[in-house]
Amino acid sequence: MSDLKKWLQSCKVCPNFCNVNRLEGKKGCCRTASEIVISQSNLHFGEEPVLVGKAGSGTIFFTACNLECIFCQNYDISHLDYGKFVSPHDLTTIMLFLQQSKAENINLVTPTHQAPLIFESVKMAKKRGLSIPVVYNCGGYENPEFIKELDGLVDIYMPDFKYGTNESALKYSGVKDYTEYCIKSLVEMQRQVGSLKLDSRNVAVKGIIIRHLVLPENAADSKKVIDFIANNISLDTYINIMDQYRPVYRANEYRILRRRPFRYEVEEVIKYARKVGLRRIC
Repeated sequence: MSDLKKWLQSCKVCPNFCNVNRLEGKKGCCRTASEIVISQSNLHFGEEPVLVGKAGSGTIFFTACNLECIFCQNYDISHLDYGKFVSPHDLTTIMLFLQQSKAENINLVTPTHQAPLIFESVKMAKKRGLSIPVVYNCGGYENPEFIKELDGLVDIYMPDFKYGTNESALKYSGVKDYTEYCIKSLVEMQRQVGSLKLDSRNVAVKGIIIRHLVLPENAADSKKVIDFIANNISLDTYINIMDQYRPVYRANEYRILRRRPFRYEVEEVIKYARKVGLRRIC
């Protein structure tokens, strides 16, 4: 058994710490056991320009999630579990096909809960000639001890930093201690890959990209997120302050989430990020 698969025996892959034996078919909070489940794979042009380049990001969307965000814009995949089972060999073949299709990178979307399985396929793909960057595109609720296991396997980390307080994370994403685990994981990611590096075409080759989605009425405590990045990661951090929140799925359960953020709310976060010295704001 591989070292990564051992994390599934009494699952501690993410901070939900379900402690179930997924290798025996048991499922934790993520509703997955020991099989790879994906919803789709394609050349995707909706990511950050530094990932898309000219040919697109070779994106693989993984089914289910270790978070329960009530406003998830991909809720059919993450909550309703739309997808299909694929073998490790199939996933390797998908990665190599995307590379053959001139993808700029292999973009693993929502990989956290399936990561021990996914990276067995990444290892196989690298042995078979995969040479483009591997992107770990996650929700930020990571176990930093598991992230250490990915050192050398991930070229670009792209975590969300969703909330500046645990209270908001528990309320809107159903998880405990989000902020602490996100912070520790981001520090480890930065240690591994450093600030974002671009090639001569302005396409990302290595480093960290942090995403933060602005919610209405400061529901995400955005300035606390910005402060941590500026003070503990790097002022050279490439950060995407996103304005595309819209009320979907169960967002209408909370009054303040029933509308999109006003433009001034987004601009206030961007201005604050510039004020504290962040200089690579997407």
